[in-house]
Amino acid sequence: MSIEVQPSRHFASDNYGGICPEAFAAMVEANEGHEVSYGNDTWTTRAADLIRDIFETNCEVFFVFNGTAANSLSLASMCQSYHSILCHEKAHVEGSECGAPEFFANGTKVLLLPGGGGKIDPKSIENAVNKRTDIHYPKPRVLSLTQATEVGTVYSLAELRALAGVARHFNLRIQMDGARFANAVVSLGVAPSEITWKSGVDVLCFGGTKNGIAIGEAVVFFNRELAREFDYRCKQGGQLASKMRFLSAPWVGLLQDGAWLRHAKHSNDMAARLEAALRPLPRVEVTHPVQSNAVFAKIPEQIVLSMHQRGWKFYTHVGGWEESRLMCSWDTTPEDVDGFAADLSELVKGAL
Repeated sequence: MSIEVQPSRHFASDNYGGICPEAFAAMVEANEGHEVSYGNDTWTTRAADLIRDIFETNCEVFFVFNGTAANSLSLASMCQSYHSILCHEKAHVEGSECGAPEFFANGTKVLLLPGGGGKIDPKSIENAVNKRTDIHYPKPRVLSLTQATEVGTVYSLAELRALAGVARHFNLRIQMDGARFANAVVSLGVAPSEITWKSGVDVLCFGGTKNGIAIGEAVVFFNRELAREFDYRCKQGGQLASKMRFLSAPWVGLLQDGAWLRHAKHSNDMAARLEAALRPLPRVEVTHPVQSNAVFAKIPEQIVLSMHQRGWKFYTHVGGWEESRLMCSWDTTPEDVDGFAADLSELVKGAL
């Protein structure tokens, strides 16, 4: 009797990956002895200082448990309840936060903007701001950008600066959802400072989980005035870890010798390898430029089901219901990519 071997790694999400060695080693080291609690420990200080070094500025840094908290609490810090947040119609803060931005901002409304390739069209900002200016309409206050975007594309430096110019013209603050920020940095080949505070970003939600950390994101305030009393928001929102060193120590491991960029480059490279394997296949269409660690492709429904039956896990509801999202992780191997592509090729050619 033959036993089908199930894949050990998948393409559904870069959250599927485990803890990278650098982050794990730092957690083990942090487990030795006692440390002061609630973020007053040496590990949290080291991690925050490393982030300041990476961004080349004296920013305020807070560590929270997850991306929902990072996005929602940072947006709440920039708004009053009668304000609105402008974001792309596919943005995570709109479609995947269960209304948390509105909840933590006491009713601030999220307004959706169009744009191809997951990127906001700058003209749509002006349209949203000028749509209505009466007191009955929630006043736009924040522009939220996702970098890399929900469909794996990356805002260029020029695109960011153009959006920032429009935002500043209308007195909008800028928040960046950087769940895959490391992948964008590697893709663009620029200094992190260039695509954040030097381009007008006030607050960055710096993602670590999708790049090899077990739990935790960093909220980085380049506009330090906006960080006033943010520690109280974290406490009230259930985000103040008593043993904070286990959120911050992995950041030390990830950042201190550049592992965050190496892992991001690897996952980007694996996505490029996967794209190259998919493009020649009949009836398979890569639908967005592959600029980070994601490949979006239209694959016939029956073949998607057959791939699932072979044990491959991937989503079909992120970019659009006709698209499959294939995410590569820090630990995706060339063999994983080639195995997936071989199975898909066999099924596609068998269906002709």
